[in-house]
Amino acid sequence: MKEILLMYARYNRRANASVVALLDALSSDARNDDRKSYYKSLSGLISHALGGTGYFHGMFRKALPSAADVLRPTEGLEFPSGEKLSPEQWAGLKRASAIADDTTIAFIEASSEAELSVLVKVPWIKEKPEGVPLCFLLHTFFLHGTHHRGQISQILDEMGIEHDFSGLDTAFLPK
Repeated sequence: MKEILLMYARYNRRANASVVALLDALSSDARNDDRKSYYKSLSGLISHALGGTGYFHGMFRKALPSAADVLRPTEGLEFPSGEKLSPEQWAGLKRASAIADDTTIAFIEASSEAELSVLVKVPWIKEKPEGVPLCFLLHTFFLHGTHHRGQISQILDEMGIEHDFSGLDTAFLPK
């Protein structure tokens, strides 16, 4: 399980960096224009997608107090948010995302198989179970990013911006 989670964490880091680079090539106006999506702009969508990392890391901290040291780089880390990001906020979001993605990988590397099975209380699950395994929560975290990167892909398609989100990227696979 741990190797699979590490593979997804490495993929997540590469995919986030790829999307951020594509959006970084756009003007601030192009990132901030209302694209008629739930989060309005590309800035709003990417800030939600990347900002979720801080939320999930908070849940991981509560589930595994022993992981506090490895998760410290994201403790209090600010993920600028909003449908319009200034150039300074955009730079802050890029910086926070890189730190957070590296921290996710370090967290999984430092966790044992037993720790990855610890039950985590998740308040937003309708059925209100006692908890879900941490590994399930990590999978949910990765799916969250994939879902929102897919939305960004659709908007970029509509804008006529060339990208290759559907290409198979294997550089993150274990050697």
